[in-house]
Amino acid sequence: MSPPLHRCVVLNGPVSGVHAVHMHSNRAFDRHCHDSFGFGLMDAGGQVSASGRGPVESLAGNVITTNPGEIHDGVPLQRRPRCWRMVYVSTQLMADAVGLDTVELTRPVLEDAELRQTVDALLRHWAPTQGPDSGAEEMLTHTLGMLVQRYGNRALPDVLPSTLCAVRESLLDQMDAPPSLEALSKLAGLSRFQLVRQFARTFGLPPFAWLQQQRLHRAQARIAKGYSLTESALSCGFADQSHMTRAFQRFLGYTPGMWQHAQHRLQ
Repeated sequence: MSPPLHRCVVLNGPVSGVHAVHMHSNRAFDRHCHDSFGFGLMDAGGQVSASGRGPVESLAGNVITTNPGEIHDGVPLQRRPRCWRMVYVSTQLMADAVGLDTVELTRPVLEDAELRQTVDALLRHWAPTQGPDSGAEEMLTHTLGMLVQRYGNRALPDVLPSTLCAVRESLLDQMDAPPSLEALSKLAGLSRFQLVRQFARTFGLPPFAWLQQQRLHRAQARIAKGYSLTESALSCGFADQSHMTRAFQRFLGYTPGMWQHAQHRLQ
């Protein structure tokens, strides 16, 4: 008989109160609970579980969820290994993100292609080899809001405050060291999810993704005026010239040096 398979990676989150677990295992888990919300993806194989919301079977492609304090177990189907990735979020972080002090997820297994893509995108931004990137908190907030909006037991309010313009101006005024998502949500008088959703509806992108585009536009303008690449990068909120170069290549398809050279040819 081959030895049991069990591989596990635990990752810190982009903010306090959240972590992720990547698991590849044929181990059966005894009845237990977590003090946090859990959501994730069954990537391969499957398992059967007893949960506080009834017995369930989760298969590859499903989104799986757990509520804080919910007793559940996990037994691999046919004793074969299964692979899954989970995110665990504290009750306080969930409340801060969606603006509801008490909420429960109503279904333990979900067949929702759009939500699966969203969760997968979050986890890909939060890979074991690179850690969470600068957009991970924003993506986490969006994912939590989408999860609660679709499968929570309480509805989320949907309002459009005039303070979104104040949020936009705050980002522009502090481009080199922008306020946190928490600070911006307080400025707007919204939950973090409401801010991310409403800002994207109004300005086309979530706050920090929108800010990245403003940094690019300002850097282009400064380089065109003759400022050095290093000065342009630092004055526009990039960590260094390499950070600016990666952003140029990702969004514009060319390097700052190519842009600088083109400006010189026009003069």
